[in-house]
Amino acid sequence: MCAMSLPRSTPEKQGISSGSILRFLKDVQGTNLGLHSIMVLRHGHVVAEGWWHPYDKDQPHMLFSMTKSFTAIATGFAVSEGLLSVEDQVASFFSELFHEEFSEALAALRIKHLLTMSVGHAKATMGQELRQLTGSWVEHFFSIPIDHAPGSRFVYNTLATHIISAVIQKVTGMKMSDYLQPRLFDPLGIPKPEWQISPDGNNTGGGGLKLRTEEIAKFGQFLLQKGVWEGERLLPEEWIEKVSSFQIKNGENNQNDSEQGYGYQFWRCRHGAFRADGAFGQLCIVMPDQDAVVAITSGVDLSTGSKQILSLIWTHLLPSMKSQPIAEEEELVTRLQEKLSGLSVLFPSPTIDTSPIISKISGKWYAMDKNEDHVKEIAILFEQDCCLFIMRDHEGEHQISCGFREWIHGSTTMTGKALHFQYQPPVMSVCGRAAWKDQHTLVLTWCFVEMPFTDTVICRFTEDQVRLERSANVSGIDRERPAIVGALA
Repeated sequence: MCAMSLPRSTPEKQGISSGSILRFLKDVQGTNLGLHSIMVLRHGHVVAEGWWHPYDKDQPHMLFSMTKSFTAIATGFAVSEGLLSVEDQVASFFSELFHEEFSEALAALRIKHLLTMSVGHAKATMGQELRQLTGSWVEHFFSIPIDHAPGSRFVYNTLATHIISAVIQKVTGMKMSDYLQPRLFDPLGIPKPEWQISPDGNNTGGGGLKLRTEEIAKFGQFLLQKGVWEGERLLPEEWIEKVSSFQIKNGENNQNDSEQGYGYQFWRCRHGAFRADGAFGQLCIVMPDQDAVVAITSGVDLSTGSKQILSLIWTHLLPSMKSQPIAEEEELVTRLQEKLSGLSVLFPSPTIDTSPIISKISGKWYAMDKNEDHVKEIAILFEQDCCLFIMRDHEGEHQISCGFREWIHGSTTMTGKALHFQYQPPVMSVCGRAAWKDQHTLVLTWCFVEMPFTDTVICRFTEDQVRLERSANVSGIDRERPAIVGALA
C-alpha cells in the first residue's frame, strides 16, 4: 500500500454496490445533515470519496475530540517503549505542583483512568471551557476535586486527555506531535499536521488536531490492520486491542452507538465497530467484521448529528458489504462518480441579481452601536461579481470577500469564537458567498473550511442604517449573536 495515497477501486470490486452509497448520499442530502467530506474504504481500497464544495481534498479539517484517539495511540507508543505504564500514578509526573503528600483519591488516580474517562470528577470538562482559560490547564486539572473513586464511573473529560499529552511530553521531552511524527505520521505519509498548543506549552490532547480526509482514513486503516502499515508493525497489536475494546461502561441503551462501552479514548459502536469521534460529526469508523473504514468530516448538530450519520451507515452501507466482489452495473457506477464529484453545500439562493441601493452604500462606513462583540464599524465595498465585507473591532480590521456567482477563497482574522465553540485561530481559511434576498437585504455566507462552522450574516439596510444578524450552522451553546445596529458615519 502506497504511503502517500491509498489505492482506489470501484465499490463492486470490493464487494459493495454503488447503489447503496448513492442511497446513503440521497438520505444525507434529504436530511441536510451538513457533511463536508466522506471516504469509504473496503479491503484497504478507497471505493468512494467526495467533498461538498467549497470543501476539498487538500484542505485539513479540525478534528475536535477525534484528536483524543491520536493521544491514545501516542500513549501506546510510550508504553511500548517502556516510558510509562497505564498503572503509573498520574500525580507522580507533576510532583513539582505539590508541597505535601497526595490525597488518597489523587494517589489512586492512574494513567488508565485518564484513558477511560474515569477520573472521578463529578461533572464533564469540555474543550469549550478549556479554551477560555488563560492559565495552566494542568494546574486547573489538579484543582478539581475527585468526588468518586477513580475507575468507578465514566464522565466525559477533555481535560483528562490533555493531562496524557502533558505526561507524554514529560517522559519524551518533546511535544506529542513531534513524538508521533516519525512513529505514526511519517509512515502513513502524513506531513506534519497543525496541532494546537495549550498555555502550558503542550499539544492539546483532547482536541485541536487538523487532518485531511484521506489522512483520517489512513489512520482508520492503520487501526483496522492492528498497528501494521505496509507490512511493518508500528505499534503492538495488544495496544490496538486495548484502545478499541470495552474498558468501561458508559450507558445502558444497547441501541445507542454512544452507550456501547468506551475503550482508551475510542468509542465502541454497534455491529462490532469502534470509532474516533469529534464534535460536529468528525468520524473515523472502523468496522473489523467488514474490513472497512469510513472517514467523515462534517458540520452537524452537536447532540444528534453523529448519531444520524452512524444510523445511515448501518442502514445503507453495512448491509451491502459482501464477502466477494459483485457484478458492476455501469450506469450505477457512473451515477455514483457524478454524484460524488458534484457535491456542494447549501447556501441561500438570490431572489434578485442586484439592488439599486448599492451605489448609496458601497464603501460607506457605518458606526455600530455598543454591542457584546465589540464591533465598532462595518463597510461593504461592492464590485461587479463580489463584495468585500470589512469590520473593525477592538482587535483591528477584518475582511471577508464574498462572490455573487462563485465562492471566493481567502483567509481572515474575523472574530467568531462566541459562535465557534470558543475556537479562534489567529487566521482562518474562509470561502464567501453573497446573495440579495430583496433590494434592502444582503445575505452573506462565510464557510470556514477548516472547521465545521458556516456563518450567515444578514445585512438589512434602511435609509441611513444597517442591522446585522449573525448566526452559525452549529455551535456549542448559542447559534445566534445578538443583532447589532449602526448608522452611516
